[in-house]
Amino acid sequence: MENTTSLKVTNRNAIVIVFIIGAFVTILNQTLLVTALPHIMRSFNITADKVQWLTTAFMLVNGIFIPVTAFLIEKYSTRTLFMSFMGIFVIGTLVAALAPNFSVLLIARILQAVGAGGIMPLMQTVFLVIFPKEKRGTAMGMMGLVIAFAPAIGPTLSGWIVDRFSWHYLFYIILPIAIIDVIIAIFILKNVTEQRKIKLDILSVILSSLGFGGILYGFSTAGSNGWSDKWVIAAILVGLISMLLFVLRQLKQERPLLELRVFKNRTFTITTILGMISFASMMGLETILPMYTQNLRNITAFHSGLMLLPGAIVMGAMSPITGVIFDKIGAKIIGIIGFLILTVTTFFFAFLDLNTSLTFIIIVYAIRMAGISMVMMPLITAGINALPSNLIAHATAVNNTFRQVAASIGTAVLITVMTNAAKNSTSKNPLNAMVTGMDAAFLGAAILACAGLVLIFALKQENKNKEVKDAVEEIKVG
Repeated sequence: MENTTSLKVTNRNAIVIVFIIGAFVTILNQTLLVTALPHIMRSFNITADKVQWLTTAFMLVNGIFIPVTAFLIEKYSTRTLFMSFMGIFVIGTLVAALAPNFSVLLIARILQAVGAGGIMPLMQTVFLVIFPKEKRGTAMGMMGLVIAFAPAIGPTLSGWIVDRFSWHYLFYIILPIAIIDVIIAIFILKNVTEQRKIKLDILSVILSSLGFGGILYGFSTAGSNGWSDKWVIAAILVGLISMLLFVLRQLKQERPLLELRVFKNRTFTITTILGMISFASMMGLETILPMYTQNLRNITAFHSGLMLLPGAIVMGAMSPITGVIFDKIGAKIIGIIGFLILTVTTFFFAFLDLNTSLTFIIIVYAIRMAGISMVMMPLITAGINALPSNLIAHATAVNNTFRQVAASIGTAVLITVMTNAAKNSTSKNPLNAMVTGMDAAFLGAAILACAGLVLIFALKQENKNKEVKDAVEEIKVG
């Protein structure tokens, strides 16, 4: 492993480029099928319930695999893991592009999910290792750019492609980018993480898979199947029981699969909860808003995706800027401003009707995404900065896993609120009833954001001046 303190800036930039490209294609891949599902249904003559597994299975495998990445990052080198993850993703993408039937396509999506699930935690860990603490905000800001931009252009790009070509081209487009990234990595990617001799606890993997998988599946299907569905209830119960057993086992082990003792750190715990709130609020609104534009305002999927694009551009542009600001003043002040913006703009969406200006929606959504850029990555960085370096891999795995769970639960709850409010609406007009339901869901998201605004005041303000003084004193003593 190359000593990160002596890692040249050019080498560091090269590593960043490799990971940014890899993360971009894997995250883009997650939302690329959103508007293509109806075309795939017609292509294979399958029902909506069946085709939905292309996204459900991807999310489940992602959520199940992420907790294991902490073990893999400690066990294997950076190059080995990156090549493996991207290699599996490339194979899955190629199989998907050539898939002759639905079963093969589903297997391909699972392969893609394994590769994509490993890239994000590995990238976070590597960035936190190769950048000094005072530059980590900038590094995580670059990650925020990818996280914002890639999923936002997915539906728009997908809509444009499937209107003109076969859905197979969705995979043909990202395949060469992924292959080129692997080739570049062969020549320039360095090993920067430290390896330890550790053994994989199989029982922990099983409990983790049942726990996170059960919870993710239960909540992700509750929105469509209802909370009284036997499979939803069974999945959530199995998930909760398995999760309890998993937690108890991790706390008893000297070297657990996932180090949950990171939650003993107050800053990490608060920032993780805040990250879950912001991510759940973001994903919930991004799920419901297209329903409003497409189902109630008769806007095509392509143009509905275009409406979200300015927001993605704003968040992408803001993320590096908020990263630099974080490096200077810390997460609390910028986080308070971000949550304030997030809360106010989400409240605006709680008053939509059938005549609301589309321009108004685009502008408010863009401002809202600016608020999220001030919240998500700065808080994640602040939480991980509060931990010792040997816990970085576990902290990133915990953070990514809990964000996935929060998005699943948050979206399911908001859809349930929307459905129930629409059913109980006094309006005789079905469209007005649906608007009432969506407004109720947006109000729920606003309340969630408001809870985050209150909680962030419990976060301690980092004393950047003190850190500088301490560093100077250390130099003097040396």
